[in-house]
Amino acid sequence: MSQPTTFKYLGKPRGIIDAQEKLTGQARYIGDLQVAGLLHVRLLLSPHAHARIVAIETTAAEQAPGVKAVLTADRLTHWNKTAASRVGALLARGEVMFEGHPVVAVVADSPAAAWDALALVSVEYEPLPVVPDLKTALAPGAPLVWPQGIPRDESNVSSDHAAVTVEDEGHQALPPNVHSQNDFERGDVEAGFAQSEVVLERTYRTGIVHQGYLEPQACVALPEPMGGLALYTGTQGPRTVHADVSRLLDLPSSQVRVHPMTLGGGFGGKHGLLEPLAGAIALQLQAPVRLELTRTEDFMTTMPAPACEVWLKMGVDRSGKLLALEAQVDVDNGAYAAAWWSALLALLLGGAYQVPNLKIHCQEVVTHKPMAGPYRAPTAQTACFAVEAHMDDLARELGLDPLEFRLQNASETGDPMVNGQPWPSLSIKETLNALKEHPTWKARTTGAQEAWGIALGVWPCAVGPASAVCRMIPDGTVQVQVGSADVSGVNSSLVLVAAEVLSIDPSKVEIVQVDSRTGPVAPPSGGSQVTYSVSGAVSASAQEVRTQLSKLAAEHFEAAEEDLVFDDGMIHVNGLPTQRVSYAQLARQAESRKGGEGPIIATSSNSLPENAPGVAVHAVKVHVDPETGVVTPRQYLAIQDVGRALNPLLVEGQIQGGVLQGLGWGLWEEMPYDAQGQLQAANFLDYALPRADNGVTVEVTLLEHPSPHNVLGVRGVGEPPIVPGGAALANAVQNAVQVRPTELPIRASTLWKQLNP
Repeated sequence: MSQPTTFKYLGKPRGIIDAQEKLTGQARYIGDLQVAGLLHVRLLLSPHAHARIVAIETTAAEQAPGVKAVLTADRLTHWNKTAASRVGALLARGEVMFEGHPVVAVVADSPAAAWDALALVSVEYEPLPVVPDLKTALAPGAPLVWPQGIPRDESNVSSDHAAVTVEDEGHQALPPNVHSQNDFERGDVEAGFAQSEVVLERTYRTGIVHQGYLEPQACVALPEPMGGLALYTGTQGPRTVHADVSRLLDLPSSQVRVHPMTLGGGFGGKHGLLEPLAGAIALQLQAPVRLELTRTEDFMTTMPAPACEVWLKMGVDRSGKLLALEAQVDVDNGAYAAAWWSALLALLLGGAYQVPNLKIHCQEVVTHKPMAGPYRAPTAQTACFAVEAHMDDLARELGLDPLEFRLQNASETGDPMVNGQPWPSLSIKETLNALKEHPTWKARTTGAQEAWGIALGVWPCAVGPASAVCRMIPDGTVQVQVGSADVSGVNSSLVLVAAEVLSIDPSKVEIVQVDSRTGPVAPPSGGSQVTYSVSGAVSASAQEVRTQLSKLAAEHFEAAEEDLVFDDGMIHVNGLPTQRVSYAQLARQAESRKGGEGPIIATSSNSLPENAPGVAVHAVKVHVDPETGVVTPRQYLAIQDVGRALNPLLVEGQIQGGVLQGLGWGLWEEMPYDAQGQLQAANFLDYALPRADNGVTVEVTLLEHPSPHNVLGVRGVGEPPIVPGGAALANAVQNAVQVRPTELPIRASTLWKQLNP
C-alpha cells in the first residue's frame, strides 16, 4: 500500500470496536464459558518455599461428594517430563521448589465440591534449606537450589518480547545457583575511567512486580471427539501456548487447537501457564475441565517480573562526553530460569547512550521463588532507572543541563548496541528535542519541596512472521482473519488498515481471531510487535481483494481498471458517479456465477527483517512531604515516537496506561518475600496498586518518524510508555530533596528515614 499524504481513516481517533460488547457485559471471558459436562479443577499449592514431599494422603478427598479424580504428578498419564520452567511444572514431583508450587489437583463436578475436597487432602512435608534472594544465592557456601544441576528448558521465555539476540556462553564452570552468564565488552574500560573527570558508581535494586491484570489466570480444556485437544484461554500468545502444550504433552501439533478468548488484562503475564496441566487432566479424564486461579493463587504461582540488582560505574570527561561504563547485572529468575532477562537488561543499560569503552557482566540466578516472567518491557524499567539516575548525577557533578547532557551522548541510527549490532532507525535525539521545545516544559514551575525529573526510555521492539486472510462477504462486509490476540485494542487499528485500503467505512470491517491450528500465523502480543508485524499482512491481503474487485468492476462496466474510482463500498467509472456498483453486488456475483475468478478472498504473508525501536521521554513534577516521605506526582509529560499513529485515540490510551503502571513501579508496587521464601503480599489488599486518587493528568505528545520497513511506518507502542516512569520519579525526588533513591519502589518510610537520619 502506498503512503498518501493524508488518510481517510488511518490517523483519525476512533473507539475500540468491541466497546459496546464489553460495556454491556456481553463479552465472553473464560469464566463465562459453559460446556456440557464441565468439570472443575482446584490446585493444592505448597505452603513451603522448599521442601521434600514425604507423603500425600488423598483417600478422604477421593471419597468426597462430586469428586472425579485427585491427581498427583505420578498419576498424570499424559505428562512425564522433568520440569524445567514454570509452564512445565505441572505438579511437583517429590520436592517443592517455591511457595505456590502446585502439588495436587482435585477435579470435581462443581467448584464447591472441588474446594471442599481440596481441604481433605493431606500432604506431609520435610522442610529443606531455602535460598530466598540474590544475596543468599550468590553468597559463598550458599545451599544449592538445584544440587543435581539447574534444569534447562527447550524454550526461551524472553525471546517473544524483544528484538535482541545474545549468545549463551555455555553451561560449564558457572558459579553455584547461576543459570547462565553473558559478557559484553568494547574498548578499554580502565583507560576510559582513567581519562574521566568524574567517575560515579552505585548499586540499584528493583523488586518483584506483578502484572496486576484484573482477570486471574484461567483456561478450559476439551478433549476433541476424533483425538486431540482444544483449549479456550485468555492468552497473549495462542501459538506459544500451542507449542508448549504440544511439547509438554507429547501431542502432534496438528492435534492441538488454541482458541483465544476475550482477555481481562495481560501485560506480559499471560503467555501460557495453566494450559498444559488443564490439557493433561482433560485428556486423562476424557472430559472438559476448567482450571482457574483465585487472586491469592495467582500471586503465589504465576510469573511476575524479576527482582534485579545493577552495580553501575560510569565515567565522563569535563566536556560531558561519556568515556566508560562498567556494570554487574544480577537477575533473580526464581526456581526456573528459562529466559535471558539479564542479557536483555544489559543491552538496554548500555544502549541509549554511546560509550566507547564498555564492560558488562550479567547473569541469571535461581532462588526458591516462582519463576520470573515478562511484564511490559521486561527489565527495561530497571535498566532505565539505573542509567538515568547516573546521567542526572553526572550532569549535576559537571554543572551541565541534564537534557543537553543526554542529547550530547544519545545513540543514533547505526550506532553500535552493546552486542555490537547497529541500532535500527533510532529517534532518541528527536524525542529529547521534542521535550526541550515543549511549551509546558519551557514554562515549568516548582514550589516548595517540588521538582521536575526527566528520563529517557528505549525499547527494541520485537518482530515476527505474520499472515492474514481478507474476504469480501456478499452482504458488503470485509472479513479479515488474523491469528493474533487482541490484548490492547490492536484489532481496532487493523480494521482501519483494511478500511483505508478498500475505501470502506471501518464499521463494515470485521476482524476474526482464528484458532492456532487453522488460522493465520501471528506473533504473540508482546514486545510491541503485533501491529507492526500484522498490519502489513492485513494491508497486502486487502490490497489483493481490491485488485479482485477492480477486475470484476471493470468487466461489469466494460471499462479500464485505471478508470475506476473506489468510494465508501462502491465503485464507479471516473466522471460517471451516478453509475455505481457495490462491493456486495460484486461479491455476490463472484460467489454465484460459473466461470470467472471465483470468490473474492486473498491471503498475504510477510516477515519483516527488523522492527524499529520505540523511544519515550518522560518528565514529571513531584512534591515530597518531608514529614512523611510521601511522594506525590503533580504534573506529567509523556513524549513518544510512535512512527505513525494508526489510531491516535488508542495510542494515547496505551501511553496513559503505561505511565500509570510506571508510577506503580516507581512508588508502590512490590511483592516482598521473607527469609523463608514466604510471600508477604498475595492480594490486592496488601499489594499496593496505584489507586484512582494516585493518578496524575498526563500530557501526551505523539511524534511520528515512520519506521523504514513497515508498510505504514508504525513503530511499537505498548512497551515504551512504562519504561521511564520510575526513573523520572527518582530523579525528581533527588532534585526536590537532594536524596538519591537507589531502590524501586520509592517507599515513603525509606525516604523519610533518609530525610531524617
